[in-house]
Amino acid sequence: MEQLRHALASRPVIDQARGVLMALHSCTSDEAWHVLREASQLSNTKLRAVAAAVAAGADCDGPPPPPGIRVALRTALGRLRR
Repeated sequence: MEQLRHALASRPVIDQARGVLMALHSCTSDEAWHVLREASQLSNTKLRAVAAAVAAGADCDGPPPPPGIRVALRTALGRLRR
């Protein structure tokens, strides 16, 4: 039950991050999902934390993602374009 609550709470931030990636990188929703998932795996960071970093960084004065997540996102986005 707790896992379900956590999944429901995480969903909005993941959807926001997908929207940010779609807008900034002209990718589909599925491609954005794969980028988030791959960045999570590459950085050994929870998917929700990666999504929160992407969403927070979308604000004009928002902080950039931490270095490990930033590198993982760059790698995942690079693979998307191949």
